[in-house]
Amino acid sequence: MKNQLFSLFIIFSIFSVSAQESTDTLSFDLATYQKAMDSINNSFKYEHGDVTLGDDLAIIHIPNGYKFLNSEQTEYVLTELWNNPPSESLGMLLPENVSPLDDDFSYCIEISYSEDGYIDDEDAEDLDYDDLLEEMQKDVLEANPQRETMGYEKIELVGWAAPPYYDHENKKLHWAKELKFENYDVNTLNYEIRVLGRKGYLSLTAIGDVSVLDEFNQDKDYVIRSVEFNKGHRYEDFNPDIDQVAAYGIGGLIAGKILAKAGFFALLIKFWKFIAIGAIGLFSAFKKKIFRSSSNQEEDV
Repeated sequence: MKNQLFSLFIIFSIFSVSAQESTDTLSFDLATYQKAMDSINNSFKYEHGDVTLGDDLAIIHIPNGYKFLNSEQTEYVLTELWNNPPSESLGMLLPENVSPLDDDFSYCIEISYSEDGYIDDEDAEDLDYDDLLEEMQKDVLEANPQRETMGYEKIELVGWAAPPYYDHENKKLHWAKELKFENYDVNTLNYEIRVLGRKGYLSLTAIGDVSVLDEFNQDKDYVIRSVEFNKGHRYEDFNPDIDQVAAYGIGGLIAGKILAKAGFFALLIKFWKFIAIGAIGLFSAFKKKIFRSSSNQEEDV
């Protein structure tokens, strides 16, 4: 799969360099292009039913209407295809009729795990989410210069697409952020779900443009219920005599801050999944541009 992705990126590179260095008309073999697209799409191996996450850490019951990509394939999609910062992932859920390279891509749900310790949830009832939002917006702005030096777009946290809600009984937290990426007209949705466990938490992040919020809300409850820690890793399995307690509570989990000596940008990458869904828009727009030239098989870049 990696070789297939690399071949496609070579195609993109040729067009990019030529656009900068020349105004010559370029010929493009549409059949070859489509064959490369189909090859990548056909390389994805999807799973259904019950899937174990990590080293017997948790289980996900793939909801009806969804399919699952394992961790290796998810990494390729997020970093190679969609140009996101590298991160460790346990896998990805996609609606059954969606592919990572679709023109009409709607959303996906990325799954990861952070072992930062047992999160004390005592502060959940006392949080002021408006104040928390203002703090988060400030943090995002302060991190932008470092994002730019690393080659990523600046981001603005527009606000809550859905305010935080904590299910105290099931130890599950969820909220949604609306993000604006520099140079993209359509805002991005990150719908965040956290499942608390004995030594850390599972993250499920629904990624798409903000217009898919209503669509995702229809399946949200099924997705939240689909994931659970296995015995020995559950929140109630916490042993205060031997287990570490996290340096933050529910508020810190939402805001993406911990009391640790680490780079500020690194913390934002760890806690926030800034998935540049706009990259998919550019990818699709480029493909449409190529296919609009099919009448003469040429595109004046």
